[in-house]
Amino acid sequence: MKNNYLIVICFVFSTILTAQEEVNPVDKKAVLSVMEAQESAWNKGDLERFMMGYWQNEALVFVGRSGPTYGYVNTLDSYRKGYPDKETMGELHFDILHQQQWDNNTVQVIGKFTLIRSKDRPTGFFTLLFRKIEGQWKIVSDHSS
Repeated sequence: MKNNYLIVICFVFSTILTAQEEVNPVDKKAVLSVMEAQESAWNKGDLERFMMGYWQNEALVFVGRSGPTYGYVNTLDSYRKGYPDKETMGELHFDILHQQQWDNNTVQVIGKFTLIRSKDRPTGFFTLLFRKIEGQWKIVSDHSS
């Protein structure tokens, strides 16, 4: 009986380990392209264009220091309140620390963000979950702190 449990445990761990794969180079390039476009839009003070990287759906979730925000419109409104002008937005820079492909349509990105502003330089970390939706990579979940 103990051997059966050991076999099951080994199977579960091997399944978990093989479920995560290196990001397909084409998908990696596409996901990074979304993030580069977001950086560029942010640095021009264009929140609407920045938000084009997010899934325009009520199931979008953004988790920040105030807790979760659900939905594309609510997330955009939250950004508008927190960053009302170009000075507050500063210059955004992403550093990608890790990427993992979960399946053909799901990529996780872990990274660090830095805002360079005249008075300060806030920084933090993020975990983004990208899904390929109708042929385009979109952020469906963002946890930034």
